[in-house]
Amino acid sequence: MSKSVCVVWSNDAKAYEQALAREQLLDRFDLHSLKLDETISDDLAERTEILAAWRPGNYLKHMPRLRWIQTMTAGVDPWLAHPDLRADVTITCARGSHRLSMPENILGAIFHLTKPYMAIALAQRESRWTKQMSVPLVGKTLGILGLGAVAHEVARKATALEMRVIGTKRTPGPVPYVDKVYGPEHTDEVLAASDFVVLLLPSTRETVNFIDKDRLRAMKPSAYLLNFARGALIVDDDLIAAVRSQQIAGAVLDVFRQEPLPATHPFWKTEGILVLPHLGGGHPQRGAAVAEIFVENARHYLAGETMKTVVDRARGY
Repeated sequence: MSKSVCVVWSNDAKAYEQALAREQLLDRFDLHSLKLDETISDDLAERTEILAAWRPGNYLKHMPRLRWIQTMTAGVDPWLAHPDLRADVTITCARGSHRLSMPENILGAIFHLTKPYMAIALAQRESRWTKQMSVPLVGKTLGILGLGAVAHEVARKATALEMRVIGTKRTPGPVPYVDKVYGPEHTDEVLAASDFVVLLLPSTRETVNFIDKDRLRAMKPSAYLLNFARGALIVDDDLIAAVRSQQIAGAVLDVFRQEPLPATHPFWKTEGILVLPHLGGGHPQRGAAVAEIFVENARHYLAGETMKTVVDRARGY
């Protein structure tokens, strides 16, 4: 039986080998591991059928036999925009690898906004007793734009805190732990009703610059915006203006149009905006989590079946 030539381009490549071995699939692949700082040889590129990698590159033009790409991220914008990506190559993403870690970070940000631990810690540096007030989350409304896998887990945890959860979904329908699901055309209704708005939308033609001055006007003056999805969803200048004028209470941003965020960007100095260094879905076991997604897809690939996290190029995710 011929083996499929597979290149895993990651510093966590061992996790892929171990995951394939656990499922007794390792002998079906001619597996090659590359560190992130290594380059692929022309000979190996020419023979590669399967690629698991973080980012695209000019090497794609040297892979005539490439049939399947497993991206190591949930977002695939750079891959879809790359000129050397052929239309006949199937792309699967790492959708679901953030399911546990990102909800904790989102709720951590909400706790940061409502529990004054940072102010208390700063006061302790000066041995200063300053009375603070904690704002309860019970009864607050959490609005989620983009009710995908991560959002489901956010909703479950938020409901346990006795928050009300509403949100938007491309195809509306019942979602566990979500009180009401709206279509995208009702986004302003979600914005107007929410105390915290969390962005979990993919980056597509329809969602670039989605949060602009008009949508910010739809939010409560007491509401906060949290972006853990894609930096391009927000019109930066419009958000800065809304926070500075107290049109909204503030924002927590974990993703940006350019990363690392340039030191000259006004987000850094805008009071009411908290800049996070793409904390999002990263965690110590993430490499192993993506490897498990890859192995599940590999099983379907070998059987000639549709893989689980196939990217719809028309939709962009």
